[in-house]
Amino acid sequence: MNNISDESLNRIAAAVERLADLEGLPMPLAPCPSAEVLAQVVAGCRSVIFPGYYGGNCLTEATLIHHIGTRTERIFRLLAGEIRAALIFDGRTPEKGESESLAAALIARLPDIRRLLLTDVEAAYNGDPAAKNVGEVIACYPAIRALTCYRIAHELHRLGVPLVPRIITETAHAETGIDIHPAAVIGEGFAIDHGTGVVIGETCIIGRGVKIYQGVTLGARSFPLDAEGHPIKHLDRHPILEDDVIVYANATILGRVRIGRGAVIGGNRWVTHDVAPGSRIAGETDETAAI
Repeated sequence: MNNISDESLNRIAAAVERLADLEGLPMPLAPCPSAEVLAQVVAGCRSVIFPGYYGGNCLTEATLIHHIGTRTERIFRLLAGEIRAALIFDGRTPEKGESESLAAALIARLPDIRRLLLTDVEAAYNGDPAAKNVGEVIACYPAIRALTCYRIAHELHRLGVPLVPRIITETAHAETGIDIHPAAVIGEGFAIDHGTGVVIGETCIIGRGVKIYQGVTLGARSFPLDAEGHPIKHLDRHPILEDDVIVYANATILGRVRIGRGAVIGGNRWVTHDVAPGSRIAGETDETAAI
């Protein structure tokens, strides 16, 4: 550190000492799973779910099985290591082969994830007159990138893997502006048009053929506190959207309310009550609804 003044060196040394004082910062029991490595896992999954669209496009029928096989092996190896780290981080002692078994279970579900994503792709294509073909949707639409992360993360959540699903969906959130909790349950043929600013909470249940637009929030109302003033967790506190619901831009739906099949929620609406099937909710915001 030549040509640095004593004053600067002293200031740096003082900052190091302060940074080493971890008061108020909980130390992890083990290294946290790596967001960078999990990004490689997601990239690998995208390349085998949509070969030719992600992970290189020089594929032929003769090279396809090799492409998928080599990338699947890499996915397995990286994911097993991050699952093991997540289990230890969560305070568990992984059983022998547990992380490998969970990684293999996720890979076994990738064909079903592709099937679901293709229904999402079809819904996006059918709902957007600007889309020239389904290939454009796969290659370009941020909603498909976000839904790929969500559907991978949701399967890991169903397998009981801690932390990793949330890291994956938060990576998609940073990339696309679409925030989907991995525990949310979303049916096939789900379309998010434009997507920026969409929020879908942990206990949401979304049926088949639902379409939402940018800025939509499916969130929670004020929730109860325990005796010590902390929020009570694991309550069903987010909306249920039945099949074929449409929610237009910047609408907010809060609480464990049910939006009936085929209902349409207009843009900028604020909804905190059940909506009957087939209803059309438009016009002024419900100013009397309690938060």
